[in-house]
Amino acid sequence: MVLAPQLRQSLKILQVPAQELRSTILEELQTNPLLEELPIEGISIETTSPQSPDSNGETVSSDGSENGSEELRFKDDFEVFAKLDEDWRDYFSQASGQQVYTSEDAERRQHFFDSLVSETSLQEHLMRQAELSEASPEEMEAMPFLIGSLDRRGFLTNSLSDIALLSKIPLHIIQGAHRILLTFEPHGIGCSDLKESLLHQLRLKGREKSLAYEVIRDHFKLLLRRRIPEIARKTSSTLYETQTAFEEIATLDPAPASEFSEDTNRVVIPDARVFKGENGWEVSLNSELIPRLRISSAYKEMLAKGQIPAKEKAYIQDKMRSGRFLMSSIEQRQQTIERITRQLLEFQMEFFENGIASLKPLTMSQVADKVGVHETTVSRAIANKYLETPHGIFEYKYFFTPGLHSNDGESVSNKSVKESIALIIEAEDPAKPLSDQEIVGILGEKGVRIARRTVAKYREEMGILPTNLRRRYRN
Repeated sequence: MVLAPQLRQSLKILQVPAQELRSTILEELQTNPLLEELPIEGISIETTSPQSPDSNGETVSSDGSENGSEELRFKDDFEVFAKLDEDWRDYFSQASGQQVYTSEDAERRQHFFDSLVSETSLQEHLMRQAELSEASPEEMEAMPFLIGSLDRRGFLTNSLSDIALLSKIPLHIIQGAHRILLTFEPHGIGCSDLKESLLHQLRLKGREKSLAYEVIRDHFKLLLRRRIPEIARKTSSTLYETQTAFEEIATLDPAPASEFSEDTNRVVIPDARVFKGENGWEVSLNSELIPRLRISSAYKEMLAKGQIPAKEKAYIQDKMRSGRFLMSSIEQRQQTIERITRQLLEFQMEFFENGIASLKPLTMSQVADKVGVHETTVSRAIANKYLETPHGIFEYKYFFTPGLHSNDGESVSNKSVKESIALIIEAEDPAKPLSDQEIVGILGEKGVRIARRTVAKYREEMGILPTNLRRRYRN
């Protein structure tokens, strides 16, 4: 299916979060002279209809005619495409021998933001320190080659001799610049690997004679496997002393450059808010970032008077249709998000009242049926978007989750089960951590039926170590 440019635009508007939508609208404002941005006190997009009266009180349609016979049928077109898209996915999955595309598949789509922090920001951070250091001019010349050889973790990807060959800078200059780089923050940056970075961080703290230093230096492989009893025997230390050394090592940074390689500038702006007001639970859309638009009255008057050449008239009509469609797309987006949010409020009322433990299983098809759209529309509408609640800000997709069955036959959200597992492990005796099977038994006492392998799966997803690695030793 060849998708019309306007429908592609409407799908983009539906999918993007509010901050990106603002950029899209501002771009359109630059290219469409018929669009005007209203001041804050002006008419909102919610009150703008596909037909608006001109300055003379006459109704001008999206194509400039004085009747609305050719009004854009945005909603109908959009839903037709959504159904075609759904059918195409079903056909493709069947042809490839896979299961039919479902809401659970949509749930697994990964939410992401394009990182605003690049490798360059780390380079700038280090180069600023280099400029304040006592590096010689020759060492300053070598510094960009060293910094440019750092990987995402902050470790050197090339040997110093290789960097010297590639840069055509004498090795002793490279070595001198490297010694200076090792003093920079974040500590541990510029080392060859994880082991050397951890050792260097301890050296900077004056901990060369500590048990933690010895464990990293001499028993690194055992450290990675958390073999506390074996390390204790090899270092002639008590279990408690070894445990304490492990705790010190845990305070070190295994990836010094991680704060730069990850998106530390990401700002989450919720698209909607659910809160308890004076009259009960309410839904409020975040429209502050979305420019309010209208079609210029001057151009509508020009069309109404019919005193412009055919070429110019065609241009104005095209831009007017484009502007109308953009406003309709924005309005449809806001309405769709609001309707989905109100259904989430209805389905997940116990969550909003009590928190995560009360989250219920929910599929996109359930919400789609209530809203009156297709699953694919719900999937697009919640993509990349966040909802502000009394319990924090959550991705919309957080509220769509499969469930498990309790003893009384009711469904329990897997997120609620995960929270229960986390609380059980948090309350366990560190010296005698619970096995996955024991956790199964505790959950069973609470009325939740779950397999041991499912407990193990959820525990791993939450980053919780297995029983043998959670054991802590007392003095």
